Amino acid sequence: MFTHQQLISILSSLPDPAFILTRSGRYAAIFGGKDIRHYHDGSGLVGRSMFEVLKQEKAQWFAAEIEKALSSGVLHIVEYQLSGSDVKGAGDGPAHAIWFEGRVQSLEFPVDGEPAVVWVASNITEKNETQQKLRQLSETDALTGLYNRRKLIATLDDRLAAFESEKSQTSLLVFDLDNFKRINDEMGHHMGDAALIEIARLCRQHLRQSDVIARFGGDEFVIVMPGTESGNALEIAERLRKHVPAALRDCLRHESTISGGVSDFRFSDKSTDDILRRADEGLYHSKRTGRDRVSIL
Repeated sequence: MFTHQQLISILSSLPDPAFILTRSGRYAAIFGGKDIRHYHDGSGLVGRSMFEVLKQEKAQWFAAEIEKALSSGVLHIVEYQLSGSDVKGAGDGPAHAIWFEGRVQSLEFPVDGEPAVVWVASNITEKNETQQKLRQLSETDALTGLYNRRKLIATLDDRLAAFESEKSQTSLLVFDLDNFKRINDEMGHHMGDAALIEIARLCRQHLRQSDVIARFGGDEFVIVMPGTESGNALEIAERLRKHVPAALRDCLRHESTISGGVSDFRFSDKSTDDILRRADEGLYHSKRTGRDRVSIL
């Protein structure tokens, strides 16, 4: 139906680049990649080895994926990223990380005496960025920018599984703003929102990078502290508590405090609800005994 030259022309017109790669990692041929919005000219790679062009670790990764496709004989699909730091011998690489989907299929014939694959690389950077934004929106509280209840529960489930399998301890702080309803009633809901935003800022400032901070709902916040015993978690919570009155006084011209409860994981816990319930009991104890304190029961 098509002449040899016409087939070459069709392959060369493909928007996504198709690499013919041998088992040893040599670029035997490259077709397509004509969409210059997403791809650099790769013609200079033909005849070279991935191990000349890419950093050792990245080249080894590609070689392993080629071997998987050769061994299985079926379509092998992977997602990966490439950036300038991955490139060592093909001129300047991209300044930022670019995400690709690789569709890798073994060929039924050898290329220059070696088993080989065709590797079609599709630039999926924009799709990944969109998915990341959607995922962030689904996990983030719109007012404070902290994680929401959904992300918190997923994090607690993961930490409980790690605790059960690896004995990796995690502690939990639950706290809320004392007399929050009075702030809303006397100063307006916009000031209540401002108080919650300020609490979120304080959490980011005074808690550790490893801590997971979430707004659980209303004025209730939950902090997940991986690798932390309850005694250390109480110390961290106390440091946060002491900064709240002055910060809210500066922000709202109204002084308020927080009350909280701390709990850690136990082998008797059947679900994350057990951990949250203990921390809540500590919070209620703090409320009953005068507020402006953090309790462990």
